[in-house]
Amino acid sequence: MRRREFIILFGGAAAMWPVTVKAQQKSRRIGVLFVLSASDPENQARLAAFIQSLQGLGWTEGHNIQFDVRYGDDNAQNIRMLAQELVRSAPDVIFVSGTSATRELHLATTAIPVVFVNAADPVAAGIIKSLAGPGSNITGFTNVEMTTTGKWVQLLMEIAPRTSHVLLLLSSRVPTSALRLPALEAAAKSFRLDLMVRDVNSPLDIIRAIDATSQHPNLGIIVFPSPVAGIHRETIIRVVAEHRIPAVYPYRYFAESGGLIAYGTDIREQCRQAAGYVDRIMRGAHPSDLATQQPSKFELVINLKTAKALGLTVPPSLLANADEVIE
Repeated sequence: MRRREFIILFGGAAAMWPVTVKAQQKSRRIGVLFVLSASDPENQARLAAFIQSLQGLGWTEGHNIQFDVRYGDDNAQNIRMLAQELVRSAPDVIFVSGTSATRELHLATTAIPVVFVNAADPVAAGIIKSLAGPGSNITGFTNVEMTTTGKWVQLLMEIAPRTSHVLLLLSSRVPTSALRLPALEAAAKSFRLDLMVRDVNSPLDIIRAIDATSQHPNLGIIVFPSPVAGIHRETIIRVVAEHRIPAVYPYRYFAESGGLIAYGTDIREQCRQAAGYVDRIMRGAHPSDLATQQPSKFELVINLKTAKALGLTVPPSLLANADEVIE
């Protein structure tokens, strides 16, 4: 090979080398941790919303990004183990859904950026310093907006105006249950409702609570958000249907599973917003500079088929305000 040709070839290779390295540097790996199970369709909807939003921002799986997805099945020991495994695998960013999983990642790493959704009161949990200034490697989107608590009572009275007794299903393991309770008590009192509160942390707890109170006349049920309610929503909905009791739920996927009416934070929208945070972090932003955001979008979903089965006529005003009516 002639010297001039060698210089041209070497020079061309050298010119291309930074481009190749740069392309390699663009490849990212995202760890994903969900509290619910892999078979839960809500998990799949949330993951799809997250991935699709990342694609819209230029991140394509198999091209410049890879996902490592883990599911905790609402098992505290399993969630802790998976969080530690994800941290040891050293992804570029971790995307997490659920308070308990976010808390475990907070304990497992102070270095890897973490973006959460559907986490309740991360300040009180010690995960971040404040909403405006998270102050660490973790930020995201909290699911708590206390005004929804009174709204659940209002919706119950709109769709089942004869209601005189209300069974509240909550989990004391969820810190925000205690924060929500006074607001719900006040709302129930304003409608002169007899309120019965039951702490449920297993399917058996759920069945016993509903069976034991089902004989009260004009009974309605309100379900507070919790992992146990989310995972065992089909049990709740089945037992409620057997006793023909109108019930109000905290998220759309309850209504999609057959529940009467749901109102609450749009978690799938939070997953789309979280993709924007992950994108910014992978382009150089630090989580401490990204404010933790409170819910900005709420959705009202009514299952008209369930209403008909209960013999309820949904007011036109309620139907008009619904984001979705399931026929």
